[in-house]
Parts: sequence; structure tokens; C-alpha cells
Amino acid sequence: MSSRGKRKDEDVRASDDESETHASAKKIAKPADSSDESDDIVVCNISKNRRVSVRNWNGKIWIDIREFYVKDGKTLPGKKGISLSVDQWNTLRNHAEDIEKALSDLS
Repeated sequence: MSSRGKRKDEDVRASDDESETHASAKKIAKPADSSDESDDIVVCNISKNRRVSVRNWNGKIWIDIREFYVKDGKTLPGKKGISLSVDQWNTLRNHAEDIEKALSDLS
């Protein structure tokens, strides 16, 4: 076994003491029509395949910045993206001036 695979297994065991007794959790994609658990408000498209949305998912509000792809004529969310809690969003928003300064320093 390569050191990468072995290291990953060690990290899983280190983070979960019960990993030997329970099967590892796997992410299962939900069908596109299971929108009854989430309400998305698309705020803006930041590029052809990226958008920012605010959503209510499982009773919590998230700010979602995500890439999308088209399959069989349907636009579906991809794996690449980030969902920020409201607290995380507020932290990022409060540092907007610092980000702008860093951008101007690097330009």
C-alpha cells in the first residue's frame, strides 16, 4: 500500500476512535428533485458556471459559493464550492477592507 493511502487511513482512525466498529460514512448525492429540504435564493452568477446563493438547509442558513455543471439539460451543483455559516460570512464581510488592501498591494 502506498504511503498516501496508509496515511489517510491513519488520519481517519486518529479522528474517530470507533472507526474499526463502524463502517466509514459515505456522501450520497441526493436527487435534483429533492428540493423540499432546501430553499435557494440565487444572489448572483459570478461566472458562467459559478454562482452565489443563500439557502436554508436543515433549518440553518448558509451562503453557498459553488460551481455548477449541466447534465441532461439540468443545471446541477458540483463538488467544488464552499458553504459559509452566517457567522463565517459575517467574519469574511468584516474583513472586506483588508482583502481590498491586500489586492491593491499585490497589483
